[in-house]
Amino acid sequence: MSADPVRLSPDGPADAARLAGAVARALVRNRDHMRPWEPHRSAAFFTPEGQAVRLTPEGQAVRLAPDPAVRRWHLTDGRRVVGEATLTGIELGPFRSASLGYWIDAEYTGRGLATRAVEEVCRAAREELGLHRIQAGTLLDNAASQRVLAKCSFEVIGTAPRYLHINGEWRDHRLFQRVLHNDPPTP
Repeated sequence: MSADPVRLSPDGPADAARLAGAVARALVRNRDHMRPWEPHRSAAFFTPEGQAVRLTPEGQAVRLAPDPAVRRWHLTDGRRVVGEATLTGIELGPFRSASLGYWIDAEYTGRGLATRAVEEVCRAAREELGLHRIQAGTLLDNAASQRVLAKCSFEVIGTAPRYLHINGEWRDHRLFQRVLHNDPPTP
């Protein structure tokens, strides 16, 4: 059993209202830390109201049912949010794939939390969602995220020139995937 007090929990339908303020505080606290890896964000993004909208795509305080194309996990230390992992663009059918994103609070890096979060997301993607693969992209110079993906059995599948608009410019990304299994899709 780990002595680390940080918990990783999947978000449920009612969690957005509870987490919006804590997520906003975490993002404000980490704005400079994450700036090199993030797109430009409006001032509203860093508010509890902005996070309530982001955490519930419909903009409601509490959703009646989770968006099937997005799954989110938060890392917390007590009531403090210290990280997030997200699967977006979840596709079922014959593709059965999603895109992975994650971040860890600057004060909590180097503790294996990103690796732990990515492994749990991969487990849930396979066991709960029946996904075949997960993809992820990093800036070419984001060695820390590349190490996390390598530890979690992701393989490099290519480089995408001018892939995303990050920190004020179109930036090249290294693309990764992890094939979770080779079983046929489940209904």
